[in-house]
Amino acid sequence: GSQRFAIEISKQIKKLSPDRFVFIAPENIIHKELAKELDVRIAGINTGHIWEQIDLPLYLKKQGYPLLLNLVNTAPLFYKNKIAVVHDISWKHFPSYVSRKFYIWYKFLIPKIIKTSKFILTVSDFSKNDLIEEFNLKDNFIEVIYNSVSDNFKFLNLHREKIILSVASLHLCKNTEGLIKAFILLKNQNKFSNFKLVLAGGYNKKVFADTNIFELSKNRNDIIFIGHLSDEELIQYYNKSSLFVFPSFFESFGIPPIEAMSCGCPCVVSNAASLPEVCGDAAYYVNPYSIEDIAGGIEKVLNDENLRQDLIKKGFENIKRFSWENSAKKIIEIIDNIENNL
Repeated sequence: GSQRFAIEISKQIKKLSPDRFVFIAPENIIHKELAKELDVRIAGINTGHIWEQIDLPLYLKKQGYPLLLNLVNTAPLFYKNKIAVVHDISWKHFPSYVSRKFYIWYKFLIPKIIKTSKFILTVSDFSKNDLIEEFNLKDNFIEVIYNSVSDNFKFLNLHREKIILSVASLHLCKNTEGLIKAFILLKNQNKFSNFKLVLAGGYNKKVFADTNIFELSKNRNDIIFIGHLSDEELIQYYNKSSLFVFPSFFESFGIPPIEAMSCGCPCVVSNAASLPEVCGDAAYYVNPYSIEDIAGGIEKVLNDENLRQDLIKKGFENIKRFSWENSAKKIIEIIDNIENNL
């Protein structure tokens, strides 16, 4: 989600103000076509955190200390002319869900980034209030910039297959284990015997704590892990699945549910964190800590055609609230205000 935010916001900023902003990256670029689109400048000789903390500030010093916009949680600690996007502090609420190294690094990093930034952005009112409370911030020091859905996520009117889809990294916060257990519970009750649970998303051992979801799904042909998907593949799955389920414990925003809505797939989501703010009345809510409630939500939406059609209709309306272009415009306005007051 945070990478998606960075990519889409960068593309819109480039489109809205092509000559004003400069995009900087280390030499180990992954998205080469995107880098070409953004006219990315290569700076420094290092990569990763070393590049961000040493090479990037040195480059900025040579450019006269311009205002730096950081879009994915981290930023140079000792460079003060910056705006930072802090998507969430899930690592603080659920420390056992991330690796020890990741927790220690973020516990050190995030407070110092907030302290040395001119302004903080985040992606929901929920996350804003969480950051204000945790770090005792002033309300006028932090602003909400919503995520959105890319334009190519559209309703294709495909035949809906007997697929229950979930799209999330295999982070324990996403509660994939709870979803698997709910699915198995339904199968054990002889319900939806011809349905498959399809799980899209990756697993990063450097960041995430160990998970036992692979053991839970062992020797089952009705639970399918398909890993990372391209946008084109995701759009196909959203359009051919009968139901999208997202029982996450914690989300700063939660892009997959609104992607599913844009493709006409009804959603069952958690009633936790930012999800009610983002999904509004366009999703069926369940308690993520109750396997029975998750299973009940799946059963309810799959069996009630009137509810399904109502959720689909409301989903199309709900996604109109979000726009990458409008979010980028809001960021540019904030930058203007900061630069005018320097």
